[in-house]
Amino acid sequence: MVSARDVPADVLIEKVKEDLKGKIQMPDWAKFVKTSPDRERPPQQEDWWWIRAASVLRKVYVDGPVGVNRLRTWYGGKKDRGARPEKKYRSGGKIIRKILQQLEEAGLVKKAENGGRIITPEGQKYLDGIAKKVGNGGGKSGKK
Repeated sequence: MVSARDVPADVLIEKVKEDLKGKIQMPDWAKFVKTSPDRERPPQQEDWWWIRAASVLRKVYVDGPVGVNRLRTWYGGKKDRGARPEKKYRSGGKIIRKILQQLEEAGLVKKAENGGRIITPEGQKYLDGIAKKVGNGGGKSGKK
């Protein structure tokens, strides 16, 4: 049985991104925001919202229960501060929070009793189904 943990993340995220375009919508304000203080400009890709949503969904599946703050740390980066040393900054929380809310409305994640978000059985079935399609198509699992 192939699960979402067994296939390469980039291939899985690409397939999930295409499927999420029908389930969640990018807010109007998302075209103009930076994703983190370490970025100089907003994302240039047209479908960056769905890429981030697919990545967040996979992260909740693999590391759940996971909260907004831990995801902010994961998606953050080092800011170029000129002559001063680089410093680690967390990403913006509104983008991650909104994506988690949309994934909750879609029934793929839910709030855990002790805080954070966990994957629902429907979300697990959804990701494992896509992983199975990707895994049969020549995944890099190393098994023959």
